[in-house]
Amino acid sequence: MKLLMVEVRGLTKYYGEFRAIQGVSFTAQRGEILGLLGPNGAGKTTTMRIITGFMPATEGTATVDGFDVSAESHEVRRRIGYLPESPPLYHDMTVSSYLNFVGRIKGVGRSDLASALERVLEKCFLTEVASRIVSRLSKGYRQRVGLAQALIHNPPVLILDEPTIGLDPKQIIEIRGLIKELASERTVILSTHILPEVSQICGKVVIINEGRVVVEKNLNELAQGGSLEEVFLRHISKEVGEKEGNVSN
Repeated sequence: MKLLMVEVRGLTKYYGEFRAIQGVSFTAQRGEILGLLGPNGAGKTTTMRIITGFMPATEGTATVDGFDVSAESHEVRRRIGYLPESPPLYHDMTVSSYLNFVGRIKGVGRSDLASALERVLEKCFLTEVASRIVSRLSKGYRQRVGLAQALIHNPPVLILDEPTIGLDPKQIIEIRGLIKELASERTVILSTHILPEVSQICGKVVIINEGRVVVEKNLNELAQGGSLEEVFLRHISKEVGEKEGNVSN
């Protein structure tokens, strides 16, 4: 039986009177790549920011490796590597100096820092650009640096928000391959609105629309209902239809 690494129960988030998400619930096991799929503005980023401890939920709970994101946020942050949609890079630093800096912030011990740096440079195929200034790298390489900063403290859970957005086809293939490799050792939650992304690398799918989870299934189960695109559009259209029906009633 696989170990449950992430458990989200009833997450709701209000910004003033605006409700961004409502009752969001799902789970992710060790070694699983979970695709958090939904249109732009569906609530994917809000959900991820709550799981990573960047913002509190209005209601509901989330745990990572058994630790509550609200009550035990320090322990949760030690176990999570987070790549937001815009990687948090310092463009005037070299790749190595930036990753060393991030490693120290994330609590990597001085005696372990050199080996941690070597590990992520190799894992993310950055060794040849380690001494280059971040601002002089291509977007694909900057995305790899973003992944490296998420991995520097060797967390068991990776949370990636639109990791291939804006990349060219070759860079997309490279990043997808890297994500698949990383999942052999950890749990990955991948947020995207790109359907091929999910079908090619994810084992489980959570579809979120207008702040609510409408599907949580393994990819092979979803495939029995047609292509991922057909399933996605069907559930999104169903939600829209139900809302319109409620309004007319």
